[in-house]
Amino acid sequence: MTTSPSVSTIRPRDRDALIQALRGGVVPRAGIHHIQVGRFEEVRALLEDCRRIADGGSAFRVVIGEYGAGKTFFLSLVRQMALESKLVTVHADLTPGRRLHGTNGQGRALYSELAKNMATRTKPDGGALASVVEKFIATTREQSEQTGTPVETLIKQRLASLTELTNGYDFASVVASYWKGFDEGNEQLKQDALRWLRGEFTTKTEARTALGVRTIVDDDTVLEMLKVLARFTQLAGFSGMVVCIDEMVNIWKMHNTKAREANWERVLGLCNDALQGNASGIGFVLGGTPDVLMDQRRGMYSYQALQSRLAANSFAKEGVKDYTHPVVRLSALTNEDFYVLLQKLLLVHALGDAAKTVMPIDAGPRSFMEHCYSRIGEATFRTPRTTIKTFLDLLAVLEQNPDKTWNEFIEAIEVKRDDGGDLDKVPEAAADGDELTEFKL
Repeated sequence: MTTSPSVSTIRPRDRDALIQALRGGVVPRAGIHHIQVGRFEEVRALLEDCRRIADGGSAFRVVIGEYGAGKTFFLSLVRQMALESKLVTVHADLTPGRRLHGTNGQGRALYSELAKNMATRTKPDGGALASVVEKFIATTREQSEQTGTPVETLIKQRLASLTELTNGYDFASVVASYWKGFDEGNEQLKQDALRWLRGEFTTKTEARTALGVRTIVDDDTVLEMLKVLARFTQLAGFSGMVVCIDEMVNIWKMHNTKAREANWERVLGLCNDALQGNASGIGFVLGGTPDVLMDQRRGMYSYQALQSRLAANSFAKEGVKDYTHPVVRLSALTNEDFYVLLQKLLLVHALGDAAKTVMPIDAGPRSFMEHCYSRIGEATFRTPRTTIKTFLDLLAVLEQNPDKTWNEFIEAIEVKRDDGGDLDKVPEAAADGDELTEFKL
């Protein structure tokens, strides 16, 4: 039997937010370090990516896992690691209205969502773009006071390297406009500058009227603007930027072949820029299901150039793994990992106090796992989202009914297999033919 894990003391507010998110089937915005288990090699590989980005390099990863297996949780963990490495992070989920490529504002909408969700260590919940700009201006003002050079002149000098990139010249002009608004107390000018930086202007005429610039962020310049933004974060004193894009399944689900291929071509562009060193201080982490990667008709493998870059290492088989490969495959949690996860959830529910758990720290999770395995088999561990939700529902009932005992509820628990919602309605969806194996702990 494994030793019972420990969880640091957690505040009731943080505990409630963590459990509420998990019971709702979504990844918590904070506190995920309390429940992280397994994935040691994968975590180490992404930490190495963060180090490379901080050193001025670049990285590209595609995180692949079954629906409910923890992709979104893992991407959140990557963002947390990036923030601890003094990197800036931006993240967004793809939707029908937010894509890497579009002809009706879908690309700009994705960029706007990414920029809106910009996070730093001091603002981990997003909305950090203004603080990044102000940090750049603050360091420029300090330099101005030391050298006697006007702030506006120094801004242009420090941002001169951006002008070689697409939209870089106007980006520098907009930052200068933000400083002007700051210096003159013109809040409207500052807000207009932030709107441009967030990609919220829809017409060039509107941007020219407000800021005197001739370009805006549009569907064709999303990738280039991300590279400009990453370079700017470095100039502002950060180590670089990590871009996390989840729900790549929304490209796989597209029925229009040309539109789908155009989006895979954008993924190829991200991959090429990172692997060929055409971008510095930036990393891309994309999340998707196995179909998103390997489906020969709709997935990344349907785009030949992308398949050649993401094809598996021919030597990495029969238990041999290559964690430097662009594709990170999230295997199912082991029985032991899942057992520790339930123990950690039990401790989080008790605010970190093992003496106040609503069921025994060892026997409770074990009995629950055995029951789940008898109902849905190995899917208990391969797609644990529903199982975790059910476990937390049980803890909630026990907390509110102290006269009841935990073991009288176990056999009555109904656990349904998590098949991914509407994913099974999409043509070409992969069939699930995994065989069940005996549960052992």
